Amino acid sequence: MADVILTGFSDEVSEDKDIRVQLSVFRALGLSYYTVRFVNLDGQVKNVIRLTDDEARRLKSINDSFGINVSSIGSPIGKVKIADFEDGTSNIYVPIDKYIETDVKRAFDIAHILETKLLRGFSFYPPRGEDPWKYLDRAVEYIGMIADACKKEGLYLGLEVEANLVGRDGKTLRAIYDKVGSENLMLVFDGANLVVQGFSEEEVLMHYEEMRPGIGWIHVKDYRAGNLAKSGYVKEDELTDFVPVGMGNSGYRRIFERLRDDLPSISSKLISKGIPGFFLDLEPHLKSGGQFGGFSGPDGMGIAFRALLQLLDEVGITYSLAKWG
Repeated sequence: MADVILTGFSDEVSEDKDIRVQLSVFRALGLSYYTVRFVNLDGQVKNVIRLTDDEARRLKSINDSFGINVSSIGSPIGKVKIADFEDGTSNIYVPIDKYIETDVKRAFDIAHILETKLLRGFSFYPPRGEDPWKYLDRAVEYIGMIADACKKEGLYLGLEVEANLVGRDGKTLRAIYDKVGSENLMLVFDGANLVVQGFSEEEVLMHYEEMRPGIGWIHVKDYRAGNLAKSGYVKEDELTDFVPVGMGNSGYRRIFERLRDDLPSISSKLISKGIPGFFLDLEPHLKSGGQFGGFSGPDGMGIAFRALLQLLDEVGITYSLAKWG
């Protein structure tokens, strides 16, 4: 049996994104990895890909002083419009060649400085309300270009399933993955991101099965469905019912049971690529969530972390926590 490696979005513990607060809480929880997204080094909050080289090197030095490593870059790559259209959203459009030369390659630079091979990314926004399948081929083209660029850098892009994107569910994301056909492309499962679209627990499980051949890591975020109905557009800033894993409708127990059986082979493949292993990436959003991030506070992160450990123990997935000395 292979261990999972526990990590999480550390910016969720601090309202002002102070990196030392983030890392203090994570080390107190016994974590040796974190996903880096928003960072406050000296009074200014930045997404990690907006750091200068000097700031990124400072961040690496701080990581080293805390004895913690970066599991992945929590970048917003792919959270832009797939074409130049007006659809009433605030999403921006950047031509793909320019986008790769600016944001994507900047994310590469940061990944190298922070010594991680994994980049979280997304599958681009189609026009609000339109059928995502109409834009699948263009998403495949763009993501293929990014995956090719990743290959040259020895990096790996993980496409997260999320509402409102072309790859908003297991079927569309699997189609992208299959059509791109790159060893440098992986899929990132997130159960809550499916529940908020109105999918039942059974349907969430079905979408996990679709994604299963390409799974590179899993985000752990749960949501209590309540009166959610299926809709073509999800107002992410209005979602309020995120809960600790196992208390919502994402079906993580059954998903972890499947993961348990897959872990030895997945972990072996990841390690052969120079990746430490299979990451479970905690992103609870217990106090608030939105399009580009969320907040749980140190107390919420602690509650979410204990709920995750309890569920892993119950399904028989092993993990390790940092020890003193």
